[in-house]
Amino acid sequence: MVNDAPVPPSPRLATAPAAFLPRAGAPPVMWRVSDAPVPYDEAVAAMEARAAAIALGEADELVWLLEHPPLYTAGTSAKAADLVEPERFPVHQTGRGGQYTYHGPGQRIAYVMLDLNRRRPDLRAYVASLEAWLIASLDAFNVRAERREDRVGVWVRRPEKGPHVEDKIAAIGIRVRRWVSLHGLSLNVEPDLSHFSGIVPCGVREHGVTSLADLGRIVSLPEVDMALRAAFEPIFGETRDEA
Repeated sequence: MVNDAPVPPSPRLATAPAAFLPRAGAPPVMWRVSDAPVPYDEAVAAMEARAAAIALGEADELVWLLEHPPLYTAGTSAKAADLVEPERFPVHQTGRGGQYTYHGPGQRIAYVMLDLNRRRPDLRAYVASLEAWLIASLDAFNVRAERREDRVGVWVRRPEKGPHVEDKIAAIGIRVRRWVSLHGLSLNVEPDLSHFSGIVPCGVREHGVTSLADLGRIVSLPEVDMALRAAFEPIFGETRDEA
């Protein structure tokens, strides 16, 4: 895998170890939460600047939780045919791996800026750890989510819809630059799921999307943030609120 490249949506080891702890003595990961939706270009610029500072040893690692206004993003593997309604929302080209995805209110975005050299420079293990983080967070709301070897993201079985039906509840798309991670994940808490119809989410046509609300779990973003933080620390290490 070439550094400074997105992670392609290829099969991963489902048995990869979840823990991705830093070496002894590493400082805590800073934790930031934005209460108001953040414009996409503004967020990406801030994320890239922070990741560059982390690579130079001038800033601490950071997890940034936020929402975006309604928009579509195109990863490095996006196919034009998967953008069904190009005029519906703004479309942003992005350097992360993956295909088209939707971001909007009611969806918790986590931009994760970690120095993989402080842990281990293993991209597949890192993606598996992000999946494990989501699975543990959703377990706090009695949602059984699972990873798949041939599909990026986190999935929920929907037996009430059919014996083999699965819906995606969270998407993952990352990039690494000088072994510092950029982008991260999006968890559907209570977004307008009809907004996903303007794209083929992540290029997967045979499965749908869901959310905590769609599954009957009505929870607030602060409650989700608490679950994310509690599940993050056993996998990635101690956190501290950003000043």
